[in-house]
Amino acid sequence: MRAATFQGKGDIDVRQMPDPAIVNPRDCIIEVTSTAICGSDLHLYDGVIPGVAKDDILGHEFMGRVVATGKESTLEVGQRVVVPFTIFCGQCFHCSEQRYSNCDNSCPVEDQEVAEKAFGHPMAGMFGYSHLTGGFAGGQAEYVRIPYSDVVPLVVPEDIPDERLLFLSDILPTGWMAALNAEIAPGDTIAVWGCGPVGLFAILSAFQQKAGRVIAIDGVKGRLDMAEQLGAEPVNFHETDILDALKQMTGGVGPDAVIDAVGMEAHGFAIDNIADRIKQTVGIGQDRAHVLRQAIMACRKGGRVSVPGVYGGKADLFPLGALMQKGLQLRTGQTHVRRFTAELLDLIERDVIDPSFLISHRLPLDEAATGYRNFRDHQDEWIKVVMHP
Repeated sequence: MRAATFQGKGDIDVRQMPDPAIVNPRDCIIEVTSTAICGSDLHLYDGVIPGVAKDDILGHEFMGRVVATGKESTLEVGQRVVVPFTIFCGQCFHCSEQRYSNCDNSCPVEDQEVAEKAFGHPMAGMFGYSHLTGGFAGGQAEYVRIPYSDVVPLVVPEDIPDERLLFLSDILPTGWMAALNAEIAPGDTIAVWGCGPVGLFAILSAFQQKAGRVIAIDGVKGRLDMAEQLGAEPVNFHETDILDALKQMTGGVGPDAVIDAVGMEAHGFAIDNIADRIKQTVGIGQDRAHVLRQAIMACRKGGRVSVPGVYGGKADLFPLGALMQKGLQLRTGQTHVRRFTAELLDLIERDVIDPSFLISHRLPLDEAATGYRNFRDHQDEWIKVVMHP
């Protein structure tokens, strides 16, 4: 089969790779019909996530049709499914609490030690996202093996196009959970850093969850324009001091809750971010945490800090004093996708939301390298890339 593979920092190549096979009775194999490049994939592309090996198949946003099943799969050949990026067993303590991204059993034993050293505990498995999360082959391919197929995939209706359903795999539930973690009360003012795909869905979700105002912060005009179309008030960090602007916009109080939808590769020329970037470039640091620092400083006293943006290591100059002295709540985590898919699918079926507005470019899988390069380098135009194997 053809698949988009990692060949080194900034090097993606579509190559012939072995077809996946059933290895466990709970497995299934799907033929991929649509797959997307995620902002989190750029962390791998930029070489800042450890544990990515040459020839690893990338991609964790995908959907398709079942073509083979193990004896214990509950799926049938021909069914159409969206596959969450988090892999979970459905049986451990965390799965019983619907904390699917904290599953104890889905990361293979040989990779658990690496993750435990990095994070204190092993992580759940994830598709196409390094050996910190199991080294599972991803969905930017013609076919994918799906472990735990009796619980992981979401069977979806035949009459809704892929483009309206694909983002149930990751970024739509991620934006939704980001807003839920902000504990929005009706009328609240929410500030969202980052108007990429997750940030835009966090804005959409915040309004669905009854926010009164959403302030959108980014440095890319095209993204800010999309945020404004969703009803947010755009602020360009290249043109204004963000902390001052947020104080002025909230009468000196600060936002009720803040959402960091940027993560470990923050942009801009703030002094702390320049220092982080140097450390990241020379290999003595992993995270550029400027946005998280700024969000904590901006949030009102007693407010909430929600972090869907991906971080992978340690950060200097963390404003722990502000977090404690202001009495802020901090909530983070990889998304528990399947906890939210039924509710979000219902909103799609009832035409309350149509996630396909996000798609800016459609490419064949063979042009994956072009998609990655432009998605990173031309963010004003390349908002979201969907590929079709």
